[in-house]
Amino acid sequence: MTQQTGNPAIVAKRAENRPIDTTEIAALTDAAGYRVVGEVTQARAEDPGTYFGGGKVSELAERVGDTGATLVAVDGELSPKQTIAIRDEMPEGTRVFDRYRLVLEIFAGQAETRRAQLQVELARLRYELPRIEETADLQFLNKLLEKGTPVDGVKNRIAELERKIDDLPSPAEQYRERRREQGFDLVTIAGYTNAGKSTLLHRLADEMELSADQADDGADDGAQSDRPENDPTAAVEDRLFKTLETTTRRATLDGRPVLFTDTVGFVDELPHWLVESFSETLSEAAAADAVVLVVDASDDPDTAREKLDVSLDVLESQGVDEANVVTALNKVDLLDEGEREERVAAIAERAPTPVPMSVTDGTNVEMLIEAVTERLPTDRLELVLPNCDEAMGLVSRAYDRATVETVDYDADEVHIVVHGRPDVLAKLDAEAEAIAAT
Repeated sequence: MTQQTGNPAIVAKRAENRPIDTTEIAALTDAAGYRVVGEVTQARAEDPGTYFGGGKVSELAERVGDTGATLVAVDGELSPKQTIAIRDEMPEGTRVFDRYRLVLEIFAGQAETRRAQLQVELARLRYELPRIEETADLQFLNKLLEKGTPVDGVKNRIAELERKIDDLPSPAEQYRERRREQGFDLVTIAGYTNAGKSTLLHRLADEMELSADQADDGADDGAQSDRPENDPTAAVEDRLFKTLETTTRRATLDGRPVLFTDTVGFVDELPHWLVESFSETLSEAAAADAVVLVVDASDDPDTAREKLDVSLDVLESQGVDEANVVTALNKVDLLDEGEREERVAAIAERAPTPVPMSVTDGTNVEMLIEAVTERLPTDRLELVLPNCDEAMGLVSRAYDRATVETVDYDADEVHIVVHGRPDVLAKLDAEAEAIAAT
């Protein structure tokens, strides 16, 4: 899980009444560009002053000194007071991050667009403000407000960043508008990191026979592309936070052109305020016709249910209608029949009709596609046109933007039966009326 480059770091974790596993905090530290050189763990209740307790903090400081670590990554949420208490005991220059601050470090390294960079800075300042307030002599600072204070400066910068982000045009929204005009249904894939979201996007694109020119068409219009050359599907890597940008691929469901977008994955115990700081990627879900929420069936039932609850709550906070969410219980190939039934029962308490599936071996992928298709807005239209060149053009557009059930030709007329997005059918109907009137 560690890498050979990057500044050295110590990971530290405390747990009470449960096994201590440092795998994820090590992965997060690795993703932030650090090299894990050691770990310190503790099984005890949280100490309100130093999180670990004085003795363990001293041991941690000794390990930092011995290894030359420049970062202590704590797998938990540290209060401002705890952060300062641990940092004060470390060798000079040692940084102390809890898991939230570590995630912000990863986001900062991945932010490429202007909007993402501003969102990272805003989230960092929101995180740091209470820690600055904790170290400040506020009574003294209050006397100097007219000269400005660190606290005052941070608050002003937060307000300025909020205004700048609000004023920025949303490329994603402009992209969605263009795609809807072209007749695309929009489906978002959401869920926790490493639940199988990118692999699902890969599977759907392959099964729908997504061609390279279609993929390039999507990328040219603003879809982010991280695929290898000549590979029209999303990159699949067992890595946290490969990118803050979304990945979009074109596919076809029931004859309809669909854009699937893979969003940034959630991470265990990530607070809502931090997730919502990067709402640009989640806004893809709010604007979508359907959302596929991928849940990892290999998690124990309690963990799977907890992650589902958090995911649905975050999606709801972004304006997603739960009726439009299809829950995909992925990786059932790793379970026996009894375990599979147990996971489905646990998930069904919140999501009544989860789809137990395996993206890897293709189990129930068709069932998932059917569930998604059922949630796409659909109308049916019958058209009668004069048999002319303009009618042939309309038939071609109908095939491109909707599902054509039948086309019948006779000497004078063309009969078309088509179903698809209501707005697409409305445009086809208006075109048909114009052709018939000429």
